[in-house]
Order: sequence, then C-alpha cells, then structure tokens
Amino acid sequence: MPRVNLLGQPIGEALDGWQAPPRPTRTAIEGRWARLEPLSPDTHGRALFEANALDRDGRNWTYLPVGPFSAFADYDAWLRTMAAGDDPLFYTIVDCAQQRPIGVAAYLRIDPAAGSIEVGHINFSPLAQRSRMATDVIYQMMRHAFELGYRRYEWKCDALNGPSRLAAERFGFTYEGLFRQATIYKGRSRDTAWYSILDREFPPVEAAYQTWLADANFDDAGQQRQKLAELIAQARHTG
Repeated sequence: MPRVNLLGQPIGEALDGWQAPPRPTRTAIEGRWARLEPLSPDTHGRALFEANALDRDGRNWTYLPVGPFSAFADYDAWLRTMAAGDDPLFYTIVDCAQQRPIGVAAYLRIDPAAGSIEVGHINFSPLAQRSRMATDVIYQMMRHAFELGYRRYEWKCDALNGPSRLAAERFGFTYEGLFRQATIYKGRSRDTAWYSILDREFPPVEAAYQTWLADANFDDAGQQRQKLAELIAQARHTG
C-alpha cells in the first residue's frame, strides 16, 4: 500500500536523509578485463580510429548521432569536442590485457538532484564486441554510478535498434516504455525505448555479473557456461 498524506492522498516513499550524489569525475574506472580512462584525444585518438576502422561497413555507427568517420581529422575534431564536455562525460575503453583502446562510452543526462544518470554513446569496436571486456565495461560503469549514490541508472536507444534493446535486457535493465518521435538525428525521426535499473535492484544484479565474469563460468575454449541474463533472472528470484 502506498503512503498517504494527511489528506488521504497517495504519495511516494520517504527519502529521509537522502543526499544528492556527486557528479562523476575524470578518474579511471578499473575493471579486471577493461579499464575506463577519461577520454584523451592525444592519447587515445589514433588507436580508437584504427579500432573503429575494423568495422568495415560502418554498422556500429548507424544508431549513433555521429559517424562513421572516414578521415582521422574529422574523428579527432569530434573527440576533442566530446573530451571538453562534462555531460556527456566520455571515457575510453582500454583492453587491460593488450593495453589498447577498443571503444568509448559515456555518462550523460547526469542529474544529481534527482539521483538519475544515463549510460550511452557506447561504441564497442570489433576488438571488444562479444567479449568479457564489453560486459565488464557495462558492469563497472553501473557499479560506479550506484557507488556514487545514484538511485536510477538509465539506458535509452532508438526503438529500431534491435541489438541495443536486446543488450539492455541482457544487462539487467527493465523496459519502461516508448517515447514516440522523441528526437531527430541524422535527418530521421527516432522513437526512443527507455530502460532503467534502480539502486535497490542492483545487489542481485551485481552478484550475477560477478558470477558471469568469473573464470569458472568459461570453458577452455572461452565459451560461457551460463548466460548473464539467466544468472540475473536467478539472482532476482532468489534475492
């Protein structure tokens, strides 16, 4: 039953003692398989451009607001614009084993007063796709946001972006609905699918991530023994 005020009207749960979290800062976020470093065009730019070039047909850029970039100068100019901003706050994804940049991701729509933050601008180059590195990045960014004190962690995408929608579900986000004709990008209309995970939902989800990322979950050929979505469903049921 919801709480009610003195007039008998239903009202939301009390947040006594809750304080707005700090904004994320330009500090590295360390994972076992991947590390997130504050985006530095001078340090990361050329390697990111070369990693993205492995995506021969530019498929990764279809649902991103920019790209693909055929010339390094154009990509470098965009990186420098992004690196100078605080929202979105961009990170370079670095492969811990090879010590090379393999993609980018960002926090955006950062709203400390509401305790809400979004993850987006995710671009895993072919070097990172379908790997523990990619899942480690999602986990580490989620964990960092909740450790800072955010209550709501969002994922949004073009409603026609099937892989992103499947990824959101695999990563433990809950579908919340469709915002029709929410924006325009690349000269086309976009309906936006909204997903989120809340702070109180994170503990069992985190346990599932840790189980999935562990060495014991992979055989000698590097194939997963249990799927992340299955582990999350089990953790939520038992939690």
